[in-house]
Amino acid sequence: MKIVYAGSPEYAVKPLDALIEAGAEVIAVVTQPDKPTGRKRVLTPTPVKSRALSLGIPVYDFVKVREHAEELKALNADLMITCAYGQLLTEDVLRSFPRGVYNLHASLLPKFRGASPIQSAILAGEEFTGVTVMKTELALDSGDILLVKRCAVGDKTCGELSEELSSLSAQAAVEAVGLLTQGKEDLLLQDEAKATFCKKISKEDARVDFTLSAVQTARLINAMSPSPAAFAFLDGSSVNLLKAAACDGNGERGEVLSADKRGIVVACNGGAVNIARLQFAGGKPVCAADAVNGRKIKAGDRLD
Repeated sequence: MKIVYAGSPEYAVKPLDALIEAGAEVIAVVTQPDKPTGRKRVLTPTPVKSRALSLGIPVYDFVKVREHAEELKALNADLMITCAYGQLLTEDVLRSFPRGVYNLHASLLPKFRGASPIQSAILAGEEFTGVTVMKTELALDSGDILLVKRCAVGDKTCGELSEELSSLSAQAAVEAVGLLTQGKEDLLLQDEAKATFCKKISKEDARVDFTLSAVQTARLINAMSPSPAAFAFLDGSSVNLLKAAACDGNGERGEVLSADKRGIVVACNGGAVNIARLQFAGGKPVCAADAVNGRKIKAGDRLD
């Protein structure tokens, strides 16, 4: 079965690697165009493009994939697998693949359809999340389900959970191609009554509000780590808060109750959060012990 793989960020590299290692016939990769990055705005390919080129796989980095349906059809592929590709597919694109287009979506559908399923699962306090392989249709993340893989959310940051879900997506991609190759296309309808949606996360969403409960504050910090990074202000300068857990504590909201190698404890609206990792303006991420030893933060300081 000839496969076209569509993906862009680092998250989507593991599924591509897994397909190749499993012997799948990936004949082409579709990804987003190169973008300027860093202070010098150097034009940089997506991680998926870099990996595909290193494997000798032809790459198509269309600005608008909807304008290239005929080019995709001419590849004579049977199937497309997508993972965090970043563009909506049109009916013409979907029809270019006789065996269909299947997406590796990072949630337990129908929960968290949309652009930020991993952050949304953490923010909602979900006990479990996972990867759903669904047959793509025009409506957003509403296609029939081929298979599901689950994992615990725990107290992971978005970065940590993304790493785990990327590995699960790799397993799911191989299993999905195996099922489809064998003609085992037994699909399950999504329950529309249980569908929830999530928006694209912006930097404004990452501002920490210590008038929230300790649990809500910890979830926000972990959901926004590493990007766009939850932030608060200390003496007028922005500080990124990168890892936290709810804990006991009483004090004025935003007050640093203690600061030592075990963490930086900040009062919330009921309880407190223990911040284990943070990043000061212009600096690199540091653990709580390094922040305290460097006299960058101490008990009695205030974050707002």
